[in-house]
Amino acid sequence: MAKEEELRELTYPEYWNKRYISEQKDAATLGSYEWFRNFEKLHPFLNKHLPAPCENPHILHLGCGNSTLTADLHDTGYKTQTSIDFSPVVINAMSAKYAGLNTTWSVMDVRAIQFPESSIDVAIDKSTLDAMLHGSLWDPPADVRDNVGKYVDEASHIIPSVFAQTDAKQTIVEVLKLISEWKLIGCAGFEEGWEMAPHFMKPLLARPEWWEVEVETLVDVDAPGGFEYFGFVMTRR
Repeated sequence: MAKEEELRELTYPEYWNKRYISEQKDAATLGSYEWFRNFEKLHPFLNKHLPAPCENPHILHLGCGNSTLTADLHDTGYKTQTSIDFSPVVINAMSAKYAGLNTTWSVMDVRAIQFPESSIDVAIDKSTLDAMLHGSLWDPPADVRDNVGKYVDEASHIIPSVFAQTDAKQTIVEVLKLISEWKLIGCAGFEEGWEMAPHFMKPLLARPEWWEVEVETLVDVDAPGGFEYFGFVMTRR
């Protein structure tokens, strides 16, 4: 299990800059790494909740890292995407690597999202929130509550509400979602009771005035030790 101080470092861009620099030969040769699930395994969950490509939703990737998810979704027909990460090293590398995509790559912290309110149709978190968690989830440390609180508050404001639609392409309720997927296997202090993961996460995600939180167990027969993945879908009211 990682030490507490090591887990805390995951919330700072300096840690990730150093990591990405060590993994790349030049700006365009950074390899890919998938936290927890690759696109093939995640696709059924995303396909269930994402609007159809013909709706041309604006998809925001919250903490894209060096995952192939942006490129994978582009290949399945999603052509309007923005990928943000607080590491300038990875954003520079990904924008060079995927220069042919119709994607905007921006250096941005998910705790201070610089988008107008109700400007994004769908936001996807693939393990970013997990990197903010450490300590006991029975009683999360103050910095965990602070970081997660800022992140969730920011995300809740960029997704338009059902009652604020002016553009016809955004009138489908299914478009109005923040989709988040992660596995809690890496959380320090959470050694048992993995089936209780949603019980710990839902209070951190809850914003009753903004959205409803749904939880799905994502079946993965290849997961080690019987650990489960959970998908969380927050839909604006």
